[in-house]
Amino acid sequence: MRKLDSVEEFHKLKESGKHVFMFSADWCPDCRVIEPILPEIQAQYEEYTFLYVDRDQFIDLCIELDIFGIPSFLAYEDGRELGRFVSKDRKTKEDIEIFMDNLSK
Repeated sequence: MRKLDSVEEFHKLKESGKHVFMFSADWCPDCRVIEPILPEIQAQYEEYTFLYVDRDQFIDLCIELDIFGIPSFLAYEDGRELGRFVSKDRKTKEDIEIFMDNLSK
């Protein structure tokens, strides 16, 4: 999963195509727990481009988007927010799959 480079890149990407932004941080233990399953999730939902957003690097963006817990996921398609899975709780593979499956409904 590639890292988001700038706030400008976030705003450009969310306007075009299907993207899932994963808000995380290197120091977050719950984020490290899901790290091994993320490649499988990405392969399962290949119609989306997944991007890692470092919460510490983009704290102002997190505030703007009401992302106050990590790991959290925010999905967009062509400028429209499809869904958000935002909380401070640990996420399982099944939790993330349910979130992803509900995006297309």
